Amino acid sequence: MVKISGYTNQSMKTNVMFLFYFSITLAILSSALYHFVAKSTPADVNFTVSLLVTYAVAFIVTLFTFYFFPVENGITAEIKKLNWASIGLAIAIVGIEFGFLLVYRSGWNLGIAAVLTNVIASLILVPVALFVFKDKLNWVNVMGILVCLAGLMMLNWKR
Repeated sequence: MVKISGYTNQSMKTNVMFLFYFSITLAILSSALYHFVAKSTPADVNFTVSLLVTYAVAFIVTLFTFYFFPVENGITAEIKKLNWASIGLAIAIVGIEFGFLLVYRSGWNLGIAAVLTNVIASLILVPVALFVFKDKLNWVNVMGILVCLAGLMMLNWKR
């Protein structure tokens, strides 16, 4: 959770609600942009060169975010707080990048590949959410999962 200090209760509620909606909007728009750009990456460029440029630009953009989320106790103190998840996230990101570059270069449809991978990844995460993170599902969530499964069958329906 992002730490918000120095605000009244009302302004804090407003900031929390803004962050709640802004964060999901940013994730959705960035995901859509990600798939559009991945599909638009030239097929004849070397994967590694493409990703090196991508990560160099991402590094610079990430440095810019220090303006919005300044480090209060220094970078070294923050690095000491990290655990295995940062390394795991890096490996996952590289896997996603290479995976989607291969998916789109092999001819997958943009809309189908993005939906298929996101729905299947979400379904894989349901047991993880339940058993590792102790999340709870209600009947509406279960119905949503069933709709996702029906959607997967429809995506793969042969005419």
